[in-house]
Amino acid sequence: MLTLFKKIFIWWNQDTLGTRIKTILTGKLVGRDSFGNKYYESKSGKRWVTYSDEIDASKIPIEWYSWIHFIPNKIEKKHELEKYDWQKSHQHNLTGTDKAYYPNKDKNVLKKKYKSWKN
Repeated sequence: MLTLFKKIFIWWNQDTLGTRIKTILTGKLVGRDSFGNKYYESKSGKRWVTYSDEIDASKIPIEWYSWIHFIPNKIEKKHELEKYDWQKSHQHNLTGTDKAYYPNKDKNVLKKKYKSWKN
């Protein structure tokens, strides 16, 4: 019962019931990325993505980002982007998590550099 409630009303976990119906009726699966996200296109030209887990737009890799935003690119013809050895794999935004990047990992640097005037 709770799962059905989540599917109908809660859009930030995955796709809602409305998105699922739209995808079944009008969507044509174009492809999947390495994270398991699925990319769809309708006959009218609208494009959308259904995420494999939590919805986060930074989880779309560059080869699909250009496709979903209608940016003409050589990647549209082939969805497998050839990567060089020196290129890092795509990683979603980690800001606000424990894995966020800090230029200096020294614990003292992360402390506040100011004091409040109230006690």
